[in-house]
Amino acid sequence: MKQTGSILLALAMFFFGITLAEAQSQPQAKPPVLLTSCGQSPGPAIIKVVLQKIGIPFELMPLATAADLQKKKEAGQPFGSVIIVMGASLKGMGAAGISIDDEIKRIKALIQEAKKQGLTIIGAHVEGMKRRAQGASAGDTTDEQSIEAVAPEANILLINKEGNADGRFTQIARSKHIPLVEVEKNLDLTTELSKIFGLNK
Repeated sequence: MKQTGSILLALAMFFFGITLAEAQSQPQAKPPVLLTSCGQSPGPAIIKVVLQKIGIPFELMPLATAADLQKKKEAGQPFGSVIIVMGASLKGMGAAGISIDDEIKRIKALIQEAKKQGLTIIGAHVEGMKRRAQGASAGDTTDEQSIEAVAPEANILLINKEGNADGRFTQIARSKHIPLVEVEKNLDLTTELSKIFGLNK
């Protein structure tokens, strides 16, 4: 029975012209990338450096909207994927003159348009637990609200492992059947984003 299954798999690969290794190395996301934030934390700057290093074309738009996605598509230069960096900064939002409610409203509309266009949505949290625990005042839940708005809607979760010490992202990934990619340190983002965009061949 096992032999029959192996033969059928081999025949399928032959007719479709792919090998198992090739199937596993297929890119999960396509460039160009729209890079934005949900919460105006410094996190996107980390991703920006990595995208530059691996040569993935991108546009960093901290306040990107659904209309920005629409304009690019109408111009015949659509984005291939969206990276939304989770993590709220009261200082960053204050400088932009917005609240967490404004951010969540913007991001929900952005995600809706990205899904409409069939774009891959990568939810990234790369600043560790210090970002999740930020906020000197008791009851500040802005970072957690940022996570809740993005993580369950993502196609891929890219997380600094230290920021998942309580299993928050693991739980979301399992409940929503979302691939979870964890990195021990942000230097490893180069390798993982290269894999996601099919550069490791």
